[in-house]
Amino acid sequence: MSSTWALGDFHRFAKTALGELGPQLVTACGVGPGMRVLDVGTGSGTVAIDAAWAGAEVVGTDISEQNFSDGRLEALAQGVEIDWIEADAQDLPFPDSSFDVITSSAGAIVAPRHQDVADEFVRVVRPGGTLGLIAWTRRSWICEILATLAYYAPPPPDALPPWLWSNRDHVLWLFGDRIATLEATTRSFRLTAPSPTHFIEFFETSFAPIQTAFADLLDHPERAAALHADLLDLAARSNLGAPGAPAEYLFEYELMRATATA
Repeated sequence: MSSTWALGDFHRFAKTALGELGPQLVTACGVGPGMRVLDVGTGSGTVAIDAAWAGAEVVGTDISEQNFSDGRLEALAQGVEIDWIEADAQDLPFPDSSFDVITSSAGAIVAPRHQDVADEFVRVVRPGGTLGLIAWTRRSWICEILATLAYYAPPPPDALPPWLWSNRDHVLWLFGDRIATLEATTRSFRLTAPSPTHFIEFFETSFAPIQTAFADLLDHPERAAALHADLLDLAARSNLGAPGAPAEYLFEYELMRATATA
């Protein structure tokens, strides 16, 4: 799992595709001074840095520590401190009730075992604490990409699709009576590029799962060429831009905020 996110340029991808999500999640969770916050699947810290700006004491975890170097530089440039710890969202290395707030912006949702993630979230948050999550919906561009990649690099047999986290009933089933409240809001934005080809070039050079898939196909050039062709076809079919205008792509997500049972 960690090797899947070790390639690419996650910081470049996050600055382009995830930059607006950090402030939204921090605000939704009411993060403020004196709080202890854990950001799971932090990548290069797009949420963690905003939480630190809000005055919180922040720990950022990610399954791939390669993402931390850019995050440390960004945090240094912004004058905030983050504690960076390599960890699996399905097995967090913290004692029970360690944090006031747990956040994850499209990070923990890619872990294959959703129940383990939910169990760890409610274990390490204090009673009455806040859980904040951003999850891509099935019709989001990111999930279309992941569905295309699954044909060439099938996920583990026990893996559930990330988009299930955007389903309120699924989240309620995972947490059960361990949460007292759950609020969910569907939001979206669009990213543009001069053309579908330019958009795929950006993803093929920055999005780790795509680079991992191509790396696995180094000895199978015909399949690698087929993957590239499928990605170009997906970009052409998913383009929401007007004819002759820049290409546009939908990034739809669910912003969820839950309160742990006291």
